[in-house]
Amino acid sequence: MNKKQIIGLIAAALCFVFVGAASVITNAVSNKIDNKNKDTKSTFGEMLNSNKIALPSKDFVGVVKVEGTIKSGSNSNSIFQNTESYNHKRTLKYIDDMIKSKNNKGIILYVNSPGGGVYESDELYLKLKEYKEKTGRTIWTYMASQACSGGFYIAMASDKIYANRNTWTGSIGVITSLTNVKGLYDKLGIKEIDITSGPNKAIGASGVEMTDEQRNILQGLVNEAYEQFAGVVAEGRKMDINKVKPIADGRIYSAKQALDLGLIDNIDTYENMQKNVIDTVGQSVEIFTPENKENILSSLFAKAENLKPKSDAQVISDYLEKEGNGGIMYYAKTE
Repeated sequence: MNKKQIIGLIAAALCFVFVGAASVITNAVSNKIDNKNKDTKSTFGEMLNSNKIALPSKDFVGVVKVEGTIKSGSNSNSIFQNTESYNHKRTLKYIDDMIKSKNNKGIILYVNSPGGGVYESDELYLKLKEYKEKTGRTIWTYMASQACSGGFYIAMASDKIYANRNTWTGSIGVITSLTNVKGLYDKLGIKEIDITSGPNKAIGASGVEMTDEQRNILQGLVNEAYEQFAGVVAEGRKMDINKVKPIADGRIYSAKQALDLGLIDNIDTYENMQKNVIDTVGQSVEIFTPENKENILSSLFAKAENLKPKSDAQVISDYLEKEGNGGIMYYAKTE
């Protein structure tokens, strides 16, 4: 081996060592910056989605607003998510805080919702029931534009239910929506293959036809949730279950129809309802409505995010996630 070859090998070795060291240093710095950004993003996200509500220092009736779909607020870690105004964790925490508050004298449950998840709707309903059992204080519900399905379900914890004259309510029932794209797959020459531990593990898979057995399994889950819903209505409205079921076929009722059926107590404006609450609990009590500050910045980010056009694949994916995820829902498809 001549002198030039030796020098070339040494140079190559030095180059290899240098590149390797640079790669290690770059990755370390990159990970540190990435972690710092994640921490900053997490902290910023917590600031935007704080669950803390400062309660009044004098006697008050707390307004619990349930607007939008009743679902968990932890659907995404992104602070750029276009979140709905309803925040499940924040609402439950707010009610817990009012249970502990000596100044709280009651709750107004303001509902403008098409419903939501069976789990979340029932969790909120049970939290309201817990409030009543532990405090003995009153809960009045006001139904705005819509209080359907899960939105009606949570109102069953109330002592009195008011509705706007243009309210849509009822929709007592359960739905699970699945989207099957096997026909599309067949046209495109795509075949879904699921390796499962049992014949029903891939139940609801979008690329294969559902079997009769699988349909019966899901129907059983829906029926069980329906029986729970009908029982909650019977208890909340002090009605016989045999009178509830004939009107609990999933249909939506107007405020007048709901009043005639005994599903609500009064049709009036929100302002008049508030006055009636004050007359009941005491004139010195204020109506406290928490300000919803949590979505101001995130909504700006969401609008900026939405400026970016979506691909056809993204549009289809979003639709499947929203309409065909197979979750058991107390939900009215009013749109």
